[in-house]
Amino acid sequence: MDVEATIIGGGIGGLAAAVALHRSGWTVRVHERNPAGVRAGAALTLWPNAVRALDALGVGEALRSRAAALPGSGVRRPDGRWLSRTSADQVISRYGSPQVAIVRADLVDLLRAALPPESLRFGEEVTHVDPGDAGTRATVHCGGQRIPADLVVAADGVHSRVRRQLWPHHPEARYCGYVAWRALVPRPATAVITAAGETWGRAERFGIVPVGDDRVYIYATANAPENHDQLPDPRTRFRRWHDPIPALLDAITPAELLCHDVLALRPAPARLHHGRVALLGDAAHAMEPNLGQGAGLAVEDAVVLAHAVSTSTSTINGLIRHDRERARRVARLSRQSHLLGRLTQTGSATVTALRDTAARLTPDRLAVRGFDEAAGWRPPAHPRTATRTQPGAVTPAQPRAVTAAQPRAVTPAQPGTVTREHR
Repeated sequence: MDVEATIIGGGIGGLAAAVALHRSGWTVRVHERNPAGVRAGAALTLWPNAVRALDALGVGEALRSRAAALPGSGVRRPDGRWLSRTSADQVISRYGSPQVAIVRADLVDLLRAALPPESLRFGEEVTHVDPGDAGTRATVHCGGQRIPADLVVAADGVHSRVRRQLWPHHPEARYCGYVAWRALVPRPATAVITAAGETWGRAERFGIVPVGDDRVYIYATANAPENHDQLPDPRTRFRRWHDPIPALLDAITPAELLCHDVLALRPAPARLHHGRVALLGDAAHAMEPNLGQGAGLAVEDAVVLAHAVSTSTSTINGLIRHDRERARRVARLSRQSHLLGRLTQTGSATVTALRDTAARLTPDRLAVRGFDEAAGWRPPAHPRTATRTQPGAVTPAQPRAVTAAQPRAVTPAQPGTVTREHR
């Protein structure tokens, strides 16, 4: 039986869901309101869990051809003193692959290339969704059309219209007290960059991620009041920090410098589906960008969702399985990211000193293990290895465990997708 899925949102999460479902035999349609699609943004890092998820989507080879393996990572103070350092070999030894960095637009392009061109509908805005139920298909309202679907995936971001419609009593995403700047710059000839890393100050941070030999992804955060009107220029704010930060600041093209308020959805909805509609990525669990897991969790969502709905006895049972397998994991990681944000953005001199001392005294091997909760995830079996029955049937299904244990992380990551852009 042909089964049809409508994906709302053409960012990384929506495209990953479309690829996962397409590979599982579904007919997919991606509706993206931006006429040009979603290619904006600088770059991002992907931990091994995200790389495994992209391997499960069949795009791992394309990813490796465009991404750059990171040589290591660490944390410094503004004067340049290292507090913690982790080598690529340590990450590979523990998780089987390195962290990689990729230009965000390149990741979007390789996901698009894995889909039939006719499945991508740009410049089409979904205005309303009738969620359906076990015996009734969902209906998507878009541009005067009423589109039936066996499954609807709402990957429409932190300010998800679908979430507001179908989860009307859930709190909206809220401001976390700090802003994030991001930019992709040419690598200065004078810049010596031996590893990715973050520099932690008081209530502010600066991150450096090499993206191949010729480009560098940089980001910074700083505390700011809500509804702020003006922010200090980061090119001035971090000017006195250690090398190569001044040279990287000089390489910024002002028009390409992104600035966002950091928002988080806390708590995430306990139930990630309503009828035949599933929330995915930031629409489901937008979190503070302190673990480098925003894009990775969205791709994980896509892999688990496609596996669940394609191997269960019905779409509804598959969505129930997806809830069971994802809700706890994303809630735990959201809490970790929030706690790490409180440590890295603290304005207290005492807490800053204690934080830095703890980072300096933590053995590197333990710092790596601190990412087991996030990076240790592995995908379920390939969706095409199992069968499904009619989408309307409802019978119990058993969830599949796909997470690792041992939380806590204090090594650097990178800001993820946030909103309310100021350019």
